[in-house]
Amino acid sequence: MSYEMIALLMFASMMLMLMTGQRVFGAIGGVAAFAALTLYGTGGSDIPFSAAMKLMKWYPLLTLPMFIFMGYVLSESKIADDLYKMFHVWMGPVSGGLAIGTIGLMVLVSAMNGLSVAGMAIGATIALPELLRRGYDKKMVTGVIQAGSSLGILVPPSVVLVLYAMIARAPVGQLWLAGVVPGLMMATMFIAYIYVRCRLNPKLGPALPPDERDVSTAEKYRLLASGILPLVIFAAMMVPFVNGWTSLVESSAIGAMTAFAAAILKRRMTWTVFETCVRQTLAISCMFMWIILAALGFGAVFDGLGAVKAIEDLFTEQLGLSPWMILILMQLSFLLMGTFLDDTAMLVIVAPLYVPLVQALGFDLVWYGVLYTITTQIAYMTPPFGYNLFLMRAMAPPEITLRDIYGSIAPFVAVMVLALAMIMIFPQIALWLPEYVYGR
Repeated sequence: MSYEMIALLMFASMMLMLMTGQRVFGAIGGVAAFAALTLYGTGGSDIPFSAAMKLMKWYPLLTLPMFIFMGYVLSESKIADDLYKMFHVWMGPVSGGLAIGTIGLMVLVSAMNGLSVAGMAIGATIALPELLRRGYDKKMVTGVIQAGSSLGILVPPSVVLVLYAMIARAPVGQLWLAGVVPGLMMATMFIAYIYVRCRLNPKLGPALPPDERDVSTAEKYRLLASGILPLVIFAAMMVPFVNGWTSLVESSAIGAMTAFAAAILKRRMTWTVFETCVRQTLAISCMFMWIILAALGFGAVFDGLGAVKAIEDLFTEQLGLSPWMILILMQLSFLLMGTFLDDTAMLVIVAPLYVPLVQALGFDLVWYGVLYTITTQIAYMTPPFGYNLFLMRAMAPPEITLRDIYGSIAPFVAVMVLALAMIMIFPQIALWLPEYVYGR
């Protein structure tokens, strides 16, 4: 059997195991281990050992538990609730103001946690009931929450970009900085759409009634100070890093300790909250480490078979496709896979193929990391089997049907596709900030 057929069989076996509901790391790692032992005999056992050593020696991986812990501290201590109260008071008088405030909440939650699922959970439990109670259109608000949660793996500190950095051997700091401008650009585009749509049709997002706007100036500024706390924590973490005063790992430790101190000062760090944060941090960190380990093992076997070179020759020599056509086909494959896989699974499945191919075609791996994150989030929101669609259905109240959820995402997906096209046409949108910071 040729090496190309073995590589194809490995890929097909992995996809089959994933479709049967196996855990991501088990499916990928199991196929990699079986292929290594079959091809190389007992010497194949060195592949997972080598991958484990590589993983343990990767110093930036320490940022992973730090940022996950920071996110859970801020979430479990209800600081996210303070954020929404601030947006409620300050943005409520504007048509669609609470929906705009929800996007702002999602951006800050993303900066606290780095996981899109966390943004979805907070939006569905805190913002959604308030928006529905205020008479907002149910299709509008479900789309707002899904779109806002999509920023979770783009705005730093993105946990998924840490995973991409490990697999692609790209610098985490540059990837995070590359996600800042695109993430804020997408948030601004969402806000502009909501504002224009609600100005044209105020029934979609009515302003708060006058009696609820009657809040004293002192109370407004108290809520503002309370809501700004996550921004202070984010600044305490990112400013030293951007200015070169601290390393990435040191900045992550500053963020975790600042969040922990803030929760203590606000008298919200109970033993129960602390235990929940530690347990969840351990669980998610271990899950990501197992996935990275499986992906590195799978990639090692794939590299040994020469599968990447074979695919590159197929696209460039036999089919005669241009680099941009190949890139667009890769993005379309993410959209297809995103209908039944999450972003982590998609990355570890295709990274052994796509990352070397992107590099061989002459594209920047940091820029491609941003394209990957946006494309996977578009896939999450695309019917019929988008991951976010069913997550939203599980968290939404009974009056919001799956039909409503499907109907809510079209305009926001269109905005995300426009943002993706802009970043593809103008790569400096993503690359300007990392080049500025690291070029000094």
